[in-house]
Amino acid sequence: MMHATLLLLLGMATGSAQAALPSAQNCGSLQNHYGPFDYRTQRDRLERVEAYHFTLGVQALTRGQSTSRIGGDLSYLMRTSPNHHRGLITVMRYAEKVGKPHPDDLQYSVDCLFERALRFQPNDVVARLLYVQWLDKQKLRNEALEQTGIAGQFARESGISHQNVGMVYLDLGNAAKALEHAQRAIALGHPATVLVERLREAGAWREPDPAPPPASAPASAPASAHGS
Repeated sequence: MMHATLLLLLGMATGSAQAALPSAQNCGSLQNHYGPFDYRTQRDRLERVEAYHFTLGVQALTRGQSTSRIGGDLSYLMRTSPNHHRGLITVMRYAEKVGKPHPDDLQYSVDCLFERALRFQPNDVVARLLYVQWLDKQKLRNEALEQTGIAGQFARESGISHQNVGMVYLDLGNAAKALEHAQRAIALGHPATVLVERLREAGAWREPDPAPPPASAPASAPASAHGS
């Protein structure tokens, strides 16, 4: 189900511990001649970059565009926007296609690209959950759970982020935490329909406890009677 969750995260994309991330010293400076830009809020600044370096051929992993090397175009894209969600998904797929976590024509390894993404925007829940999926593919389950917990902290008052965190927890086999985030999403006004259905199918859904009734105002003391 992890692949389905990855697609859901992509469709819904809108100081902390750094479990399993390589050191920043080994993953290069974030300074760039253009950008870097936050994929969540500055996507309009990336249109030209995507037109030249994130073409359909690059996304399909069939051919590069500007450099004729897929890794060269992806490297340019990820320098311009280190937390580019679709770019991160593509570099994971590229590493899987070539069979190693650091393809020869990619400037940084996949682990370094996630380190750069989360150094650039630590509160990017989608980027962090994509990293969780990469860790899970590398069979680093403890590290994946730790990063999911960090993502849950950054979800804060976002119902959709809590649903995404819950989906990943369920993929990792932690139904109790998935339920917790589903109920939090609902409390914040997000129905979390897909997550709730998956919890029902797993026999792990439980309706939230009813809210306690509002405390009644204390009764006013009766007025004292005064005899004549």
